[in-house]
Amino acid sequence: MRIRRRFTMARCGCPAMRMWAAPAWLAATPAAAQPAPGIAPLNYFLHSAGPAAAPTMHLGWMLTALAVAVSSLIAVLLLVAIARRRPRADPAALHADSGGVAWIYVGTGVTSVVLFVTLAYVLVTLETVAAPARQPNLTITVTAYDWWWKVTYSDAPDAARNFVTANEIHIPVGEPVKIELQSADVIHAFWVPQLAGKTQTIPGQINEQWIEADRPGTYRGQCSQFCGAQHAHMAFEVIAQSAQDFDAWRLAQGQTAQPVGGADAAAGQRLFGERCAGCHTVRGTDALGVEAPDLTHLDSRRLLAAGALTNTPAHQLDWVQHAQRIKPDSLMPSITLSAADAAALSAYLSTLH
Repeated sequence: MRIRRRFTMARCGCPAMRMWAAPAWLAATPAAAQPAPGIAPLNYFLHSAGPAAAPTMHLGWMLTALAVAVSSLIAVLLLVAIARRRPRADPAALHADSGGVAWIYVGTGVTSVVLFVTLAYVLVTLETVAAPARQPNLTITVTAYDWWWKVTYSDAPDAARNFVTANEIHIPVGEPVKIELQSADVIHAFWVPQLAGKTQTIPGQINEQWIEADRPGTYRGQCSQFCGAQHAHMAFEVIAQSAQDFDAWRLAQGQTAQPVGGADAAAGQRLFGERCAGCHTVRGTDALGVEAPDLTHLDSRRLLAAGALTNTPAHQLDWVQHAQRIKPDSLMPSITLSAADAAALSAYLSTLH
């Protein structure tokens, strides 16, 4: 039995996670194993692009300012105390009240007021981001795997518009979107810093979040809950489009794969059926695997392997043949291909657009 629960504890999205400069050892790794270019850094949480993220961004700046102010005040008081150091007092006079207790009363009172106001602001912010201003018309189910994201569009009455994709979420601009979050294995966390705070995906439970983009763009998302060896390489993208562009994209994604033409592509399709169909689906063919990303429209995506590579023909083959070098411990095996098989498979994959 699955439990459906609104999970808001993590929604506030503490801005403590930041992408720092790559360590020196990364430069020595194979080029294909380095992060794909063009992926926005996670320090974009300093800017918001939607109503679910703006309140938490403002809260983050307020808490930062408060922490700086308190630290500065303590430093100033410490310097004043050092500068006004008095000679050692007579032990017999230590019992006399020198007025220091009054400062303790004042400090305790001011601190209590500040903490109460801060608590009230935090609670108001949590309530603000708990639900959108209007009911979402679009629901997307996102299932976290080690280490990729399955994205299911299935709330339209027209079955032809229902489909599954991977690691890429498209939404219409200016519309709240409900995200139902599940996990197929361990606890993960869904986080799109510019659009919303963090929400965990927990096995056997459905958690909910909502996102909304104010303007078109591509927004980086990341698993922010340590979930295993390739946790850092479990990225995704949210692509906000105009309503017309989103409808066109969704209509195209609902189509099945086109029949292949040419001897190379046909040979590649047979090879795909023998080596890949046990895990991957290509709708409209006999490939019906459910344990790995749906590849029906593979070439329409910008990235591969949950953001580990850009989606080019060369990287597609590199991923197939060297998956365990690029993403060690992932469930994708490295597959040995002859030059002829590689060319045929590449020709077939190029038809999945």
